[in-house]
Amino acid sequence: MVDKNPFAERGRSLEEDYFRRKEQEVIDKLRQKARSEEYRRRLAEHTGIADEEVLKDLQELGYNPGNLILLHLVPLLQTAWADGKMTDKERALILQAARAHGVEAGSEADTNLGRWLIERPSQAQFDKGLRAVSMIMQAMSAETRTACERDMIAMTTALATVSGGILGFGRISPEEKQILAQIAEELKGRGK
Repeated sequence: MVDKNPFAERGRSLEEDYFRRKEQEVIDKLRQKARSEEYRRRLAEHTGIADEEVLKDLQELGYNPGNLILLHLVPLLQTAWADGKMTDKERALILQAARAHGVEAGSEADTNLGRWLIERPSQAQFDKGLRAVSMIMQAMSAETRTACERDMIAMTTALATVSGGILGFGRISPEEKQILAQIAEELKGRGK
């Protein structure tokens, strides 16, 4: 009669459990990687962006097909928040632009926008969002891109003038001028 060693059996059991857990971790990581790749593929389809780094940035920032419509508002938001606060006039103009571009009241995009109108988005949100807008525009035909650049610069400049100045002087703050120059440079594809 052979006696079983309870310590050896317990050791084998613990070893098997360890390898089962490790195997499950690998499977979970592979599933997560597949979900992330599918997510970025969908973002690429909706934006026309092929750059994997920019797609990862958008994913990290929480963009998805339901709120990608907000990307075109990044330059406006950045301009409005340039001096650290957003006025009611700036907020109203951004909301008007959002509605004109299809952001429906009560939608996921509208919820995100509402938060950004109250709380300043992070600098990464501005920088990476503007970079994505620029890449989307670079994929357009030259004529369409030029028209979009012109419209975007006109909208951001108009937004910068709504709350500033006294008797028409100093309507655009130094911070806003700096942001406007940065936006223009990025949209023309010369930024970063």
